[in-house]
Amino acid sequence: MRVPTDAVAQASRREPWNKGQLIGAKPPLRAKDVWSIRAQLQMAGRTRDLAMFNLAVDSKLRGCDVVRLRIEDVAPCGGSGFLDSGIS
Repeated sequence: MRVPTDAVAQASRREPWNKGQLIGAKPPLRAKDVWSIRAQLQMAGRTRDLAMFNLAVDSKLRGCDVVRLRIEDVAPCGGSGFLDSGIS
């Protein structure tokens, strides 16, 4: 089966989806940015997100590692006190 020449020409003219975007390692957050995010989460009452953000910043974990964490990984004794705090 042959590919039409129009499809080949169109594929060569297509712009990359990430053209003009910053690629590679991103610069770390500044202290002022961290406190700004913490304040925004606190004012919005997003306790769970604030706890996860604090954990990520304090432990220097990547986002994908923080999301994969379970209560048993962070809280002693299976997190019985953690669940009583109302964080879900």
